Amino acid sequence: MSDQSRGPLSGLRVLEFGQIAAGPFAGQLFADLGADVVKVERPDGGDGMREWPPFFTNEEEEDEEAFSANFSSLNRNKRSIEVDFKSPEQVDRLRKLSAKADVIVENFRPGVLRKFGLDYETLAKENPKLVYASISGYGQKGPYSQKGAFDVTIQAISGLMSVTGEEGGAPVKSGVPVADFAAGLYAAFTVVAAVYEASRSGKGAYVDTSMLASALGISALQTSEYYGNSVAPKRLGSAHPRNAPYQGFEASDKPFVIAAGNDKLWREVADAIGQAELAGDPRFANQSLRARHQKELANLLQAEFSRRTSAEWLAEFDRRGVPCAPINDYEDILRDPAVAESGLLHKLPLPNGTATTTVGYPVKLSGFDFQVYRSPPLRGQHNGQLYEDWGVE
Repeated sequence: MSDQSRGPLSGLRVLEFGQIAAGPFAGQLFADLGADVVKVERPDGGDGMREWPPFFTNEEEEDEEAFSANFSSLNRNKRSIEVDFKSPEQVDRLRKLSAKADVIVENFRPGVLRKFGLDYETLAKENPKLVYASISGYGQKGPYSQKGAFDVTIQAISGLMSVTGEEGGAPVKSGVPVADFAAGLYAAFTVVAAVYEASRSGKGAYVDTSMLASALGISALQTSEYYGNSVAPKRLGSAHPRNAPYQGFEASDKPFVIAAGNDKLWREVADAIGQAELAGDPRFANQSLRARHQKELANLLQAEFSRRTSAEWLAEFDRRGVPCAPINDYEDILRDPAVAESGLLHKLPLPNGTATTTVGYPVKLSGFDFQVYRSPPLRGQHNGQLYEDWGVE
């Protein structure tokens, strides 16, 4: 693989002090769009996600280490250097490298990098255009700033778990680490805005990204519901508090989802089950009434949906323009021809001679074609090359 020679962020230099998910995800967003992203790792294991299974093992070369699939998914297109933070000489060289960077992304606990003179205030004195992004559980200041955080604890404290799960059941963590990735997305988006401003003003910025604040940021419908009626939103399973029918149902063989989000779509649903008169039922005459009586409505619909297969219902609703979908697992969706034809899936060679498949950059941009141009790195793989490339002795 050759290095990517073009991309909207080509020429941008990023140092990533990233661990596990949020920081590495933000770093990968920059790398996928062409930035030179360098992962800074410590010699005692580096990014902890390197130890997360499953692993790819090259059976023909027994000396090669197994390589983590999880690590690979968040660290493609990057380089890696190894720095011993107990060595003043190595830390001093890292500071010189930081003076050449356009962006730094880190997700240590607040204050950790300050101990080594690698905080924004110190580095910005020599590199005033630097944009420095810190991602943490609760932000750099405030009563919770020193609390440890992982995705599940943020999902819990933010209220996200309170609206996830079946009505009357226990709160449930989202299966996707949305708090980690929301923080990574907010951080990356804000960094790009700050880099643009720095190009005009010559002054960089400090980006303080809180996982808690990010989780609340993507909860706009839930927070607005609370402020609108002073009642905390509740768990509704796959149902919706303001729309119906807008949830999962069981066909004769397996479940599927419909989202009849307006009156016209509701009339199509009623007609599809052969009960057009339901559209005029006083309980279901408009969206608010259907939401208020959604349990009665769901029971009526479920009795009909159980008579035919999921494929039959999906074909019927697709024909009528009613948004619908099967409830897939990841094997189902990753084998879906529509996903394969979209160009979203890419082969990812690994440094131990094995390979896997990765979901590439998911947004299409005119004039730019995403590519995997660099394998996820071995720890410290670019120690010699990187300093020379960036002009650091």
